[in-house]
Amino acid sequence: MGARLGTRSAGFGGRSRGGDDDLAEVHEINVTPFIDVMLVLLIIFMVAAPLATVDIAVNLPASTAAPQPRPDKPLFLTVRADLTLTLGNIVVARDSLAGALAEAANGDQDTRVFLRADKVVSYGDLMAVIDLLRAAGFLKFALVGLEKPR
Repeated sequence: MGARLGTRSAGFGGRSRGGDDDLAEVHEINVTPFIDVMLVLLIIFMVAAPLATVDIAVNLPASTAAPQPRPDKPLFLTVRADLTLTLGNIVVARDSLAGALAEAANGDQDTRVFLRADKVVSYGDLMAVIDLLRAAGFLKFALVGLEKPR
């Protein structure tokens, strides 16, 4: 808040004749500090906004803590170290994988395929198998691994 000397009288310096100072409150907001704060916030958000974005689009499903029940007859697809594919215990060629999957799942493409791979299989080779699964219409798959002992 500020004060302003009253200018009611014509005396020198705006003082009244009786020596009383008329101090009136100024009802104006000083916006300079407000603008300074807004500019600082703008700079902070301009710097922080690119850091908050993620360039990798991932569609994450909602999860609950309850464990999923194991299917009665799980469908395992295994990628061996020599990159051969086995569906269950049967060796399957890559070009006939779609037909073998459809037969094993009784034509139900919503069946979850459990994908197992040897440690030496590279990421690119595993992605090629996942692309084969997707091309066959099987979009639900799970990666199988061993639990580490505690």
